[in-house]
Amino acid sequence: MKFEIKKQERETTLSLIRRFTRRVRESGVLNRARKGRFYLRNKSQTAQKRSALRRIEAKKEYEKAEKFAQPK
Repeated sequence: MKFEIKKQERETTLSLIRRFTRRVRESGVLNRARKGRFYLRNKSQTAQKRSALRRIEAKKEYEKAEKFAQPK
């Protein structure tokens, strides 16, 4: 979105900045940008299955290693 804020007659710079920030805040531009900052798209079904199989295999290896672990 484009904001054009012109300095009014006899307006201080601080009040101009205040008007601009208020306009930006009310428009919701910053909130939308912050919301989409860490957007993660969904994985495809094949990628989900592949990662699930990887987790299952890792769990089996962990249990196997735990089973054969030497007592302390």
